[in-house]
Amino acid sequence: MQPIQPETYGAQRTAPVPAQRSAAPTEGFAVVDVETTGLGRSDRVISAGVYQLDPDGEVTDHWYTLVNPQRDPGPVWIHGLTAELLATAPTFPQIADAFADRLRGRVLVAHNALFDWNMISREFSRAGLHAPVEQRLCTMVLSRDLRLPLPNGKLSSLAAHFGVQQRHAHNALDDARVLAEAFRPSLHLARSGGVALPLQNCVAVTDLGEDEPAAPNRASWTGAAYRQAKKRPPCPYPNPGRWEDGKPLVQGMRVAFTGDTSTDRELLEDRAAEAGLHIATSVSRLTSLLVTNEPDSWSGKARRAREVGTPVVTEDAFLQLLREVAPHPGA
Repeated sequence: MQPIQPETYGAQRTAPVPAQRSAAPTEGFAVVDVETTGLGRSDRVISAGVYQLDPDGEVTDHWYTLVNPQRDPGPVWIHGLTAELLATAPTFPQIADAFADRLRGRVLVAHNALFDWNMISREFSRAGLHAPVEQRLCTMVLSRDLRLPLPNGKLSSLAAHFGVQQRHAHNALDDARVLAEAFRPSLHLARSGGVALPLQNCVAVTDLGEDEPAAPNRASWTGAAYRQAKKRPPCPYPNPGRWEDGKPLVQGMRVAFTGDTSTDRELLEDRAAEAGLHIATSVSRLTSLLVTNEPDSWSGKARRAREVGTPVVTEDAFLQLLREVAPHPGA
């Protein structure tokens, strides 16, 4: 289960995606799909499927497990996994070692990979472990890099383009199989066309959100819930200007957010404000930084950032920058 934004998929790239583009590890790839109780940071994995591929994209093994979330299974109408079915399944700590063995030394490949990575990373963190993944690859981004003529960002569209048959949508093993079969020709197209793989470094998630209340209705799972903007006191520091790559954030910088984030947006904004940053509700020439996991999307803020040259970083990179925010020079 993954949040998809099909309306942004077909946009032509006008700015590069800030990714770590390099060769894949010699172990190859782990194509992953997880089904979950929902899309929030307090939601849990209820099934996981992994297809292991060699460096050329050929399948070498596959693995599947149900996972008892020890809570309500969420939208059964989507994934079909009832509380009764999951009651006798192992918990995540019981399957963590087996899951880790399938991931170790490989690039994690998923469709909307940031979502899968964050759900997996949180589960390992809850178990007191670290997910053994250093890099991930999103097939939505790779499809855009290859300029595949897809109508949207759905897995079904990617599968149809390569003639891959879906047998059981929202089944973690079958979705992983479909993605593995679609990723192999994508990998070959990238290599033959000289297109670098859009690899992203994986930052372990420690924000588990366990104090969040359970989602009351479907809107919470689909991302349709509306959150009114939080009123904040004005930032006490004047804007020191734009952020520069390789340098720390500075108190007073104006930071804007757009698109889906794995960490609750309000929590991200709270952390930024506590660090002395100004939360901007729009992007202008005065904006110091835009935080988004879809830098090439056609949201209003992303378009404006490209127009005026506002620096853009991903959520992972922003969380790293938040660790050391420099004091304002006039403080």
